[in-house]
Amino acid sequence: MVYSENYLQSVEDYARVEQAILFLQQNFQRQPSLKEVADAIGLSEYHFQRLFSRWAGISPKRFLQFLTVEHAKCLLTQSKSVLDVSYEAGLSGPGRLHDLFVTCEAITPGDYKRRGSGVEIRYGFHPSPFGECLLAVTERGVCALDFTSVGGREAALAALRANWGQGNLVEDSTITQPFADQIFDPVQDQQALPLVLKGTNFQIKVWQALLKIPSGAVVSYADIASTIGQPKASRAVGNAVSKNPIGYVIPCHRVIRKAGNIGDYHWGAARKQAMLGWESSRTVSLD
Repeated sequence: MVYSENYLQSVEDYARVEQAILFLQQNFQRQPSLKEVADAIGLSEYHFQRLFSRWAGISPKRFLQFLTVEHAKCLLTQSKSVLDVSYEAGLSGPGRLHDLFVTCEAITPGDYKRRGSGVEIRYGFHPSPFGECLLAVTERGVCALDFTSVGGREAALAALRANWGQGNLVEDSTITQPFADQIFDPVQDQQALPLVLKGTNFQIKVWQALLKIPSGAVVSYADIASTIGQPKASRAVGNAVSKNPIGYVIPCHRVIRKAGNIGDYHWGAARKQAMLGWESSRTVSLD
């Protein structure tokens, strides 16, 4: 079989990228420089930067940051102090670790370590036009909305506990009822709702882009990827959309496949279709 020059070059390029990733995985605690990694695989810094970014979708520096944060997260779950974790992760101190966490995870190391400890979360079960939902709020705003028909109330509560770890959950529908009234009233402004989001920096960028989609409108995953300045990240956008913790309010139901298909939905394709139809009919009636 005869292979084209482009094919052979792509095989060679991938071998170099794989070599670079292995080097970073083995040496990230030393925080190697771009030059050191480039030298290890026999490329100039310029060509290594371009090659790695094209294949991995992120820069070598960004990839190193993610490796460092993942290692730090493992150490934090072992109840190690932020200071100890900073040094074991190869960083100069807690300040560097703090900046890295905020950049990659959109939370501080202390927040990750506490996993919601000390946060009081009031929740309630409420009827909605799309079936019963679990709605949860903190003193800062809405932190979760989950539809209970998928797995029942216990599954929705388990998901809330998993996301908020050591948060103090208190059932109190009198607190959550006003939020439910505002969310499912087409006349009221959902944009005025305060939201509490926990996720990676990328996920939060995607969720913020979803909030800008007008009621009754739909966009594609590729549209969202372009909106956040990463036009080749449609698959990563899809993954972030599927992790949306505040259903309907963050309107992931308004994202469809590029071909025009409704596509999958965490709470069922039929519910997604119902939401789009419900919004569309009310948008027309309010005009």
